[in-house]
Amino acid sequence: MEQRSESGDGPAGARHVPVLLPRVTELLDPALSGRPAVLVDATLGLGGHSAALLAAYPQLTLVGLDRDPQALELAGRRLVAHAGRSHLVHAVYDRIAEVLGELDVRRIDGALFDLGVSSLQLDATERGFSYARDADLDMRMDASTGPTAAEVLNTYPIPELARILREYGEERFASRIAAAVGRRRSQQPFTRSAELVELLYDAVPAASRRTGGHPAKRTFQALRIEVNGELDALRAALPAAIDALAVGGRIVVLSYHSLEDRIVKRELAARSTSRTPAGLPVELPGHGPQLRLLTRGAEVAPEDEITDNPRAASVRLRAAERIREVAA
Repeated sequence: MEQRSESGDGPAGARHVPVLLPRVTELLDPALSGRPAVLVDATLGLGGHSAALLAAYPQLTLVGLDRDPQALELAGRRLVAHAGRSHLVHAVYDRIAEVLGELDVRRIDGALFDLGVSSLQLDATERGFSYARDADLDMRMDASTGPTAAEVLNTYPIPELARILREYGEERFASRIAAAVGRRRSQQPFTRSAELVELLYDAVPAASRRTGGHPAKRTFQALRIEVNGELDALRAALPAAIDALAVGGRIVVLSYHSLEDRIVKRELAARSTSRTPAGLPVELPGHGPQLRLLTRGAEVAPEDEITDNPRAASVRLRAAERIREVAA
Protein backbone atom coordinates (compact mmCIF):
# COMPACT_ATOMS: atom_id res chain seq x y z
CA MET A 1 0.00 0.00 0.00
CA GLU A 2 1.36 3.39 -0.88
CA GLN A 3 1.89 5.66 2.07
CA ARG A 4 1.55 9.38 2.11
CA SER A 5 3.93 11.98 3.40
CA GLU A 6 3.17 11.86 7.05
CA SER A 7 5.16 9.81 9.49
CA GLY A 8 3.74 10.00 12.98
CA ASP A 9 4.98 8.33 16.11
CA GLY A 10 1.62 7.81 17.73
CA PRO A 11 -1.67 9.43 16.90
CA ALA A 12 -0.51 12.96 17.56
CA GLY A 13 2.14 12.68 14.86
CA ALA A 14 5.02 13.69 17.10
CA ARG A 15 7.39 12.90 14.24
CA HIS A 16 5.66 14.24 11.16
CA VAL A 17 7.78 14.18 8.00
CA PRO A 18 6.23 15.86 4.95
CA VAL A 19 7.55 14.29 1.75
CA LEU A 20 9.62 16.47 -0.61
CA LEU A 21 8.98 19.57 1.52
CA PRO A 22 11.98 21.57 0.18
CA ARG A 23 10.96 20.86 -3.41
CA VAL A 24 7.30 21.63 -2.75
CA THR A 25 8.32 24.95 -1.18
CA GLU A 26 10.67 25.75 -4.07
CA LEU A 27 7.94 25.14 -6.64
CA LEU A 28 5.28 27.16 -4.78
CA ASP A 29 7.60 30.03 -3.77
CA PRO A 30 7.14 32.25 -6.87
CA ALA A 31 3.38 32.16 -6.36
CA LEU A 32 3.37 32.74 -2.60
CA SER A 33 6.36 34.93 -1.84
CA GLY A 34 6.28 38.59 -0.83
CA ARG A 35 2.56 39.33 -1.00
CA PRO A 36 -0.84 38.25 0.30
CA ALA A 37 -1.56 34.85 -1.19
CA VAL A 38 -4.03 31.98 -0.77
CA LEU A 39 -3.03 28.32 -0.77
CA VAL A 40 -5.42 25.38 -0.90
CA ASP A 41 -4.00 22.29 0.79
CA ALA A 42 -6.48 19.79 -0.59
CA THR A 43 -5.21 16.92 1.57
CA LEU A 44 -4.30 18.59 4.85
CA GLY A 45 -3.54 15.41 6.81
CA LEU A 46 -1.54 16.28 9.91
CA GLY A 47 -0.62 19.66 8.42
CA GLY A 48 3.12 19.20 7.88
CA HIS A 49 3.38 20.92 4.51
CA SER A 50 0.93 23.65 5.52
CA ALA A 51 2.68 24.40 8.80
CA ALA A 52 5.99 24.90 7.00
CA LEU A 53 4.45 27.08 4.30
CA LEU A 54 2.54 29.26 6.77
CA ALA A 55 5.77 29.78 8.72
CA ALA A 56 7.72 30.63 5.55
CA TYR A 57 5.15 33.07 4.13
CA PRO A 58 3.75 35.49 6.74
CA GLN A 59 1.13 36.89 4.35
CA LEU A 60 -0.18 33.48 3.32
CA THR A 61 -3.76 32.40 4.00
CA LEU A 62 -4.43 28.66 4.08
CA VAL A 63 -7.57 26.81 3.06
CA GLY A 64 -7.02 23.27 4.31
CA LEU A 65 -9.36 20.41 3.39
CA ASP A 66 -9.53 16.89 4.74
CA ARG A 67 -12.27 14.29 4.84
CA ASP A 68 -10.91 12.79 8.09
CA PRO A 69 -12.27 14.62 11.16
CA GLN A 70 -9.46 13.27 13.35
CA ALA A 71 -6.85 14.62 10.96
CA LEU A 72 -8.50 18.04 10.99
CA GLU A 73 -8.48 18.11 14.78
CA LEU A 74 -4.79 17.20 14.98
CA ALA A 75 -3.85 19.60 12.19
CA GLY A 76 -5.73 22.35 13.98
CA ARG A 77 -3.56 21.83 17.04
CA ARG A 78 -0.44 21.90 14.92
CA LEU A 79 -1.48 25.10 13.15
CA VAL A 80 -2.78 26.92 16.22
CA ALA A 81 -0.08 29.59 15.92
CA HIS A 82 -1.46 30.42 12.47
CA ALA A 83 -5.15 30.09 13.34
CA GLY A 84 -5.89 33.61 12.15
CA ARG A 85 -4.64 32.71 8.68
CA SER A 86 -6.11 29.22 8.41
CA HIS A 87 -9.50 27.92 7.32
CA LEU A 88 -9.74 24.19 8.04
CA VAL A 89 -12.68 22.51 6.37
CA HIS A 90 -14.13 19.01 6.69
CA ALA A 91 -14.55 18.11 3.03
CA VAL A 92 -13.39 15.76 0.30
CA TYR A 93 -11.16 17.62 -2.12
CA ASP A 94 -13.63 17.33 -4.99
CA ARG A 95 -15.56 20.08 -3.15
CA ILE A 96 -12.80 22.67 -3.69
CA ALA A 97 -14.95 25.02 -5.76
CA GLU A 98 -17.82 24.85 -3.27
CA VAL A 99 -15.53 25.48 -0.29
CA LEU A 100 -13.85 28.46 -1.96
CA GLY A 101 -17.27 29.87 -2.83
CA GLU A 102 -18.41 29.59 0.79
CA LEU A 103 -15.25 31.45 1.88
CA ASP A 104 -15.75 34.07 -0.86
CA VAL A 105 -12.34 33.27 -2.33
CA ARG A 106 -12.39 33.97 -6.07
CA ARG A 107 -8.81 33.06 -6.98
CA ILE A 108 -6.02 31.10 -5.30
CA ASP A 109 -2.26 31.33 -5.73
CA GLY A 110 -1.32 27.78 -4.90
CA ALA A 111 -2.83 24.31 -4.72
CA LEU A 112 -1.20 21.30 -3.07
CA PHE A 113 -2.36 17.68 -3.28
CA ASP A 114 -0.57 15.01 -1.21
CA LEU A 115 -2.58 11.98 -2.24
CA GLY A 116 -3.17 8.54 -0.77
CA VAL A 117 -3.57 7.28 2.76
CA SER A 118 -1.91 9.16 5.61
CA SER A 119 0.23 7.86 8.43
CA LEU A 120 -2.51 8.83 10.85
CA GLN A 121 -4.81 6.39 9.10
CA LEU A 122 -2.21 3.67 8.62
CA ASP A 123 -0.98 3.87 12.20
CA ALA A 124 -4.46 3.68 13.73
CA THR A 125 -4.92 -0.10 13.80
CA GLU A 126 -8.67 0.13 14.32
CA ARG A 127 -9.14 1.87 10.94
CA GLY A 128 -8.28 -1.33 9.05
CA PHE A 129 -6.03 0.26 6.40
CA SER A 130 -2.98 -1.90 7.09
CA TYR A 131 -2.75 -5.55 6.16
CA ALA A 132 0.06 -5.97 8.70
CA ARG A 133 -2.29 -5.77 11.73
CA ASP A 134 -5.65 -7.40 12.35
CA ALA A 135 -8.55 -4.97 12.61
CA ASP A 136 -12.12 -4.43 11.50
CA LEU A 137 -12.32 -4.14 7.70
CA ASP A 138 -13.29 -0.48 7.62
CA MET A 139 -10.86 1.63 5.50
CA ARG A 140 -13.05 4.73 5.46
CA MET A 141 -11.08 7.97 5.60
CA ASP A 142 -14.22 9.56 7.01
CA ALA A 143 -15.66 6.98 9.38
CA SER A 144 -19.00 8.84 9.50
CA THR A 145 -20.04 8.05 5.96
CA GLY A 146 -19.96 5.48 3.17
CA PRO A 147 -19.59 1.71 2.93
CA THR A 148 -16.83 -0.16 4.75
CA ALA A 149 -14.39 -2.53 3.09
CA ALA A 150 -16.27 -5.41 4.73
CA GLU A 151 -19.51 -4.27 3.08
CA VAL A 152 -17.77 -4.14 -0.30
CA LEU A 153 -16.39 -7.66 0.14
CA ASN A 154 -19.65 -9.09 1.41
CA THR A 155 -22.15 -7.45 -0.96
CA TYR A 156 -20.57 -6.59 -4.31
CA PRO A 157 -21.20 -9.00 -7.20
CA ILE A 158 -18.17 -11.18 -7.88
CA PRO A 159 -17.53 -9.70 -11.37
CA GLU A 160 -17.60 -6.20 -9.86
CA LEU A 161 -15.13 -7.23 -7.16
CA ALA A 162 -12.84 -8.65 -9.83
CA ARG A 163 -13.03 -5.38 -11.79
CA ILE A 164 -12.15 -3.32 -8.72
CA LEU A 165 -9.17 -5.52 -7.89
CA ARG A 166 -7.99 -5.45 -11.50
CA GLU A 167 -8.44 -1.72 -12.11
CA TYR A 168 -7.67 -0.20 -8.72
CA GLY A 169 -5.16 -2.74 -7.45
CA GLU A 170 -3.65 -3.73 -10.79
CA GLU A 171 -3.97 -7.26 -9.43
CA ARG A 172 -3.06 -10.05 -11.88
CA PHE A 173 -5.12 -12.60 -9.98
CA ALA A 174 -8.23 -10.44 -9.60
CA SER A 175 -10.71 -13.04 -10.88
CA ARG A 176 -9.14 -15.77 -8.80
CA ILE A 177 -9.27 -13.66 -5.64
CA ALA A 178 -12.83 -12.50 -6.27
CA ALA A 179 -14.00 -16.09 -6.73
CA ALA A 180 -12.31 -17.07 -3.46
CA VAL A 181 -14.00 -14.15 -1.70
CA GLY A 182 -17.34 -15.35 -3.04
CA ARG A 183 -16.83 -18.87 -1.70
CA ARG A 184 -15.67 -17.60 1.70
CA ARG A 185 -18.46 -15.07 2.21
CA SER A 186 -21.14 -17.62 1.34
CA GLN A 187 -20.06 -19.50 4.47
CA GLN A 188 -19.22 -16.58 6.73
CA PRO A 189 -19.13 -12.81 6.05
CA PHE A 190 -15.81 -10.96 6.25
CA THR A 191 -15.35 -8.75 9.30
CA ARG A 192 -11.60 -8.64 10.04
CA SER A 193 -8.52 -7.84 7.97
CA ALA A 194 -6.72 -11.00 9.10
CA GLU A 195 -9.47 -13.09 7.48
CA LEU A 196 -8.85 -11.38 4.15
CA VAL A 197 -5.06 -11.64 4.44
CA GLU A 198 -5.35 -15.38 5.12
CA LEU A 199 -7.55 -15.83 2.04
CA LEU A 200 -5.09 -13.86 -0.11
CA TYR A 201 -2.16 -16.01 0.97
CA ASP A 202 -4.13 -19.02 -0.22
CA ALA A 203 -5.45 -17.43 -3.43
CA VAL A 204 -2.24 -15.85 -4.76
CA PRO A 205 0.17 -18.44 -6.21
CA ALA A 206 3.32 -19.07 -4.18
CA ALA A 207 5.61 -18.08 -7.05
CA SER A 208 3.98 -14.65 -7.23
CA ARG A 209 4.22 -14.23 -3.46
CA ARG A 210 7.98 -14.74 -3.67
CA THR A 211 8.51 -12.02 -6.27
CA GLY A 212 5.54 -9.67 -6.13
CA GLY A 213 5.62 -8.36 -2.59
CA HIS A 214 2.98 -8.98 0.06
CA PRO A 215 -0.02 -10.75 -1.51
CA ALA A 216 -2.45 -8.39 0.26
CA LYS A 217 -0.87 -5.15 -0.94
CA ARG A 218 -2.82 -4.68 -4.17
CA THR A 219 -6.15 -5.94 -2.81
CA PHE A 220 -6.02 -3.59 0.18
CA GLN A 221 -5.16 -0.69 -2.11
CA ALA A 222 -8.07 -1.51 -4.41
CA LEU A 223 -10.57 -1.78 -1.56
CA ARG A 224 -9.42 1.48 -0.03
CA ILE A 225 -9.75 3.32 -3.34
CA GLU A 226 -13.25 1.92 -3.87
CA VAL A 227 -14.43 2.63 -0.32
CA ASN A 228 -13.29 6.25 -0.50
CA GLY A 229 -14.02 6.96 -4.16
CA GLU A 230 -10.50 8.32 -4.44
CA LEU A 231 -9.97 8.31 -8.20
CA ASP A 232 -13.36 9.82 -9.02
CA ALA A 233 -12.73 12.55 -6.44
CA LEU A 234 -9.31 13.26 -7.94
CA ARG A 235 -10.70 13.47 -11.47
CA ALA A 236 -13.15 16.15 -10.26
CA ALA A 237 -10.77 17.98 -7.94
CA LEU A 238 -7.85 18.63 -10.28
CA PRO A 239 -9.86 20.65 -12.85
CA ALA A 240 -11.53 22.58 -10.04
CA ALA A 241 -8.18 23.48 -8.47
CA ILE A 242 -6.68 24.53 -11.81
CA ASP A 243 -9.74 26.62 -12.66
CA ALA A 244 -9.37 28.44 -9.34
CA LEU A 245 -5.71 29.35 -9.91
CA ALA A 246 -4.88 32.96 -10.69
CA VAL A 247 -2.48 33.61 -13.54
CA GLY A 248 0.94 32.92 -12.02
CA GLY A 249 -0.59 30.50 -9.52
CA ARG A 250 0.92 27.05 -9.16
CA ILE A 251 -0.29 23.51 -8.49
CA VAL A 252 1.86 20.75 -6.99
CA VAL A 253 0.65 17.14 -6.77
CA LEU A 254 2.30 14.25 -4.94
CA SER A 255 1.03 10.83 -6.08
CA TYR A 256 1.87 7.42 -4.66
CA HIS A 257 0.71 4.92 -7.25
CA SER A 258 0.42 4.79 -11.01
CA LEU A 259 -3.36 5.22 -11.12
CA GLU A 260 -3.20 8.59 -9.36
CA ASP A 261 -0.15 9.73 -11.30
CA ARG A 262 -1.77 8.83 -14.63
CA ILE A 263 -4.80 11.02 -13.84
CA VAL A 264 -2.55 13.92 -12.81
CA LYS A 265 -0.32 13.54 -15.87
CA ARG A 266 -3.27 13.57 -18.27
CA GLU A 267 -4.95 16.61 -16.69
CA LEU A 268 -1.77 18.70 -16.59
CA ALA A 269 -0.81 17.64 -20.11
CA ALA A 270 -4.23 18.53 -21.50
CA ARG A 271 -4.14 21.97 -19.89
CA SER A 272 -0.58 22.66 -21.08
CA THR A 273 -1.32 21.85 -24.74
CA SER A 274 -2.70 24.20 -27.38
CA ARG A 275 -6.16 23.35 -28.71
CA THR A 276 -5.49 25.12 -32.01
CA PRO A 277 -5.86 22.59 -34.85
CA ALA A 278 -2.55 21.34 -36.19
CA GLY A 279 -1.35 23.13 -39.31
CA LEU A 280 -2.77 26.57 -38.59
CA PRO A 281 -0.07 29.27 -38.75
CA VAL A 282 -1.32 31.20 -35.71
CA GLU A 283 -2.78 30.39 -32.32
CA LEU A 284 -6.53 30.74 -32.30
CA PRO A 285 -7.82 33.15 -29.65
CA GLY A 286 -8.65 31.32 -26.43
CA HIS A 287 -7.06 28.07 -27.62
CA GLY A 288 -3.60 28.48 -26.13
CA PRO A 289 -2.24 26.44 -23.24
CA GLN A 290 -3.56 27.32 -19.79
CA LEU A 291 -0.62 25.79 -17.91
CA ARG A 292 3.16 25.64 -18.14
CA LEU A 293 4.63 22.40 -16.82
CA LEU A 294 7.26 22.94 -14.12
CA THR A 295 8.61 19.39 -13.98
CA ARG A 296 9.99 17.15 -16.71
CA GLY A 297 7.93 14.05 -16.18
CA ALA A 298 7.36 12.97 -12.60
CA GLU A 299 10.03 13.75 -10.00
CA VAL A 300 10.95 11.24 -7.30
CA ALA A 301 12.35 11.63 -3.80
CA PRO A 302 16.14 11.66 -3.40
CA GLU A 303 17.80 8.62 -1.88
CA ASP A 304 18.70 10.42 1.36
CA GLU A 305 15.07 11.36 1.94
CA ILE A 306 13.91 7.81 1.26
CA THR A 307 16.48 6.58 3.77
CA ASP A 308 15.18 9.00 6.41
CA ASN A 309 11.51 8.51 5.51
CA PRO A 310 10.78 5.23 3.66
CA ARG A 311 7.23 6.40 2.98
CA ALA A 312 8.71 8.71 0.34
CA ALA A 313 9.92 5.80 -1.80
CA SER A 314 6.88 5.67 -4.09
CA VAL A 315 6.17 9.39 -4.46
CA ARG A 316 5.82 11.00 -7.88
CA LEU A 317 5.69 14.81 -8.03
CA ARG A 318 4.23 16.89 -10.85
CA ALA A 319 3.70 20.66 -10.92
CA ALA A 320 2.45 23.39 -13.25
CA GLU A 321 1.89 27.15 -13.40
CA ARG A 322 -1.23 28.92 -14.65
CA ILE A 323 -0.21 31.13 -17.58
CA ARG A 324 -3.51 32.17 -19.11
CA GLU A 325 -6.97 33.10 -17.92
CA VAL A 326 -9.83 31.33 -19.66
CA ALA A 327 -12.51 33.56 -21.10
CA ALA A 328 -15.88 33.19 -19.42
